[in-house]
Amino acid sequence: MPDVALRERFWERYPLDALNDAEWEALCDGCGRCCLVKIEDEESGDLALLDVACKLLDIDSCRCSDYANRFAEVAECTKLTRENLYEFDWLPSTCAYRRLGEGRRLAGWHPLVAGSDRRMHRKGISVRAIAVSERDVDEDDLESHIIAILPC
Repeated sequence: MPDVALRERFWERYPLDALNDAEWEALCDGCGRCCLVKIEDEESGDLALLDVACKLLDIDSCRCSDYANRFAEVAECTKLTRENLYEFDWLPSTCAYRRLGEGRRLAGWHPLVAGSDRRMHRKGISVRAIAVSERDVDEDDLESHIIAILPC
């Protein structure tokens, strides 16, 4: 894909469905929250959110270590698109896609607003301080890593 320039303050000037692919990708704040493992309760449909991150998440940077191949590597990887955004009601209220989709503004700590991701990490928005890699957790111990129940 050729490099496409980001339009100035595009997140304030254009609706989500008018963003080009580069702008859509740039909205991701890199918090890593969508990369935390979730377990669905088959009876209630609720999701248990764990402090366990996908094996591809680089916890220090909170970015995918193999973004280009993530769907081949992780079958349950979330593919967030303009068309399916509203299906992911578990996205945190801090998520830029969710915020803009709900008619809210980007938070002041968002890297597009703040100029870097340092503020986001300092404020504890990212999973950097809480996540452990699923590579380091025994599958039998997953329930001990539940940090929230997300009703669906």
